[in-house]
This record gives sequence, C-alpha cells and structure tokens, in this order.
Amino acid sequence: MRATLMYAADDVRVEDVADPRIQQPTDAVVRIVLSCVCGSDLWPYKSLEPTDNPRHMGHEFLGVVEETGADVRGLQRGDVVVAPFVWADNTCAYCREGLQTSCPHGGQWGVNGVDGGQGQAARVPQADGTLVKLPVAENSEPLPDLLTLSDVLCTGYHAARTAGVGRGDTVTVIGDGAVGLSAVISARLLGAEQIILMGRHQTRTDLGREFGATDVVAERGDEGVARVRELTGGEGTRKVLECVGLKEAVVTGFGVVRDGGTVSRVGAPQFTDVPFGFADFLRNITLTGGVAPARAYIEELMPYVLDGSIRPGRVLGRTVSLEDIADGYRAMNDREALKALVRP
Repeated sequence: MRATLMYAADDVRVEDVADPRIQQPTDAVVRIVLSCVCGSDLWPYKSLEPTDNPRHMGHEFLGVVEETGADVRGLQRGDVVVAPFVWADNTCAYCREGLQTSCPHGGQWGVNGVDGGQGQAARVPQADGTLVKLPVAENSEPLPDLLTLSDVLCTGYHAARTAGVGRGDTVTVIGDGAVGLSAVISARLLGAEQIILMGRHQTRTDLGREFGATDVVAERGDEGVARVRELTGGEGTRKVLECVGLKEAVVTGFGVVRDGGTVSRVGAPQFTDVPFGFADFLRNITLTGGVAPARAYIEELMPYVLDGSIRPGRVLGRTVSLEDIADGYRAMNDREALKALVRP
C-alpha cells in the first residue's frame, strides 16, 4: 500500500510499504477513506533531523473495516469506523475512568510496527476498544465532520471540559488554529455566554465568530491581555482554553484569567518550564488540561455532528490526495490552509 513517511524537516514522501495484516487476534484492518494532517504534525515537519528510519505519519482517520481478528466481537467487515488518535483496549481501569491515553495496553499510531493514519490502510490494534462505528455510509456527506472526532474536535472539547466550562461562563480561547476553533465550538456547546477568541488571522477568526465567538482579540502580549480585560470589565474570564502550545500563550492565559479562574492547556507543549510564579499562586488560579482522551468523547459528541448542530469539518479548509499530501503539509506550514483533508 501507499503511506506517508517523513524523512526530515520539509521532507514528506508517499512510498510503498507493507500491506497491513492481522497480527494479533484483537486486530482489525481498516481501509482508510479520509484522514488529515494535524497541527502537531507540523512540529517534526519544521524540526525533524534527517533519518534513514522515517516516521510513519498520521493519527486521524476513518474508514471501512476490511478484516477482523478472531477475538474481535463488536466489528465486522463493511463497518464504517473512526479511530481516535491513540489506540486502547477501552476496558482497563484508566480507560474506564476516561483516560484512554494512559491505557497500559494501548499506544500511538505510526510507531512500534503500527501503521500511521496517512495511508491507504492501517492495522488497528485493540480494535474493539479503539474503533467507534459510525451510522453512515462511506460516501456520506458528514464524513469530514465525523473525522474531527478522531482528534481535533475532542481536543477542543477536552480543553472546555477540563476547564469546567458551563452555562453562563466567560471564556477566552487562545489560538485560532483548528483546535482553538474546536474549543470555541465546545465552549458554545457547553453554554458559555461570552467567548473571546484570541487570534489574528481574519479568515480563521471569522469562522470562529460563526462557530460562536462573541469577540475577537487580534492583539498579542500585554496589549492582548489589556484588550481582554477591557472586554470583561477589568476582571478577565473565568475560563481560559490555551490551544497553541507555546510558553507565550500560557503567559497570556495567566494574564487574561480572572482570579479564582482556570487555565486549561491542550496545545502540544513546545517548552518544559511553566511560568507559574508566586503572584499567580496568590490569585488562586487552577492550571489543568493535558492530552485529550478522544475515545472518551466520541460517542458524546457524535450526535451533535450527525444532527448538524455543529459543523467542525469546516476547519478542514483544503483537500489533497494522498499522493499530494506533501503539499498539504506545506500549505498548513505556510498558513495557506487551516487543516488539510486527505483522500487516499
């Protein structure tokens, strides 16, 4: 089959790799119908050192079950399924707590002999626990919206849930990327009254307004903090959803949060030291967030996608073929596209 490999920064290739096959009785083989490029894929795209052992790329995909192992009970050939961005058994203590990302029997796509999601097919370990059946046909119109359940929508929702967003809340979303826009959708879904989106790319922030943002702040740094506080009567917002992953974004989050409020960070962190000092401690700020256990949210969010209440697939602004996926990476890196949809 054909699959996406990354050999170095700015070196993405589509090459022939071994066809997936059942290796364990809990496996399934999925023919991929849709996948996409994640914002987190851009970090190695910018920085990966040259290697003779390329990365198998991709962790967001949906497709059709082609084959199942002997112990797979909940799936059959022909089922349309979505895969969360990590695989897990969905039965262990962590999974039962909604922490499938900590499953001791799970893992990541594209490593340790597991296929990546940016290819024509993938072997799915722990298939019963990992894959979620979709009540649609493989050519259905809402497939791009349903694809966001694999990662980006659930990551935005995780930010809102861990922050405790509720009805009537004031919320600041930092970042106008696909995760930030998904956080806007999620904050609106959970009943937030005021949603301030901090971003400076107008096409993205315009989409954010359509998703439910009540205000947009294009300024950064101290100016951005001052503008958010102006919009909130000097207090700041009770909840802050940090969807970037840079230290400056966390600093901004501490600047715009109300005393006693919560900052939830879900942007993949590109730093190690959190600048949380004594002054922040005195304000009783809660810092939370982390990697999103997408599997825990898929069935909760799916009905809103299916009935059209939310259209998160609109963040997938450019479609490329698998053979042209390198152009999707380039377009996202050059900010010509928000998120690239891949059709194998």
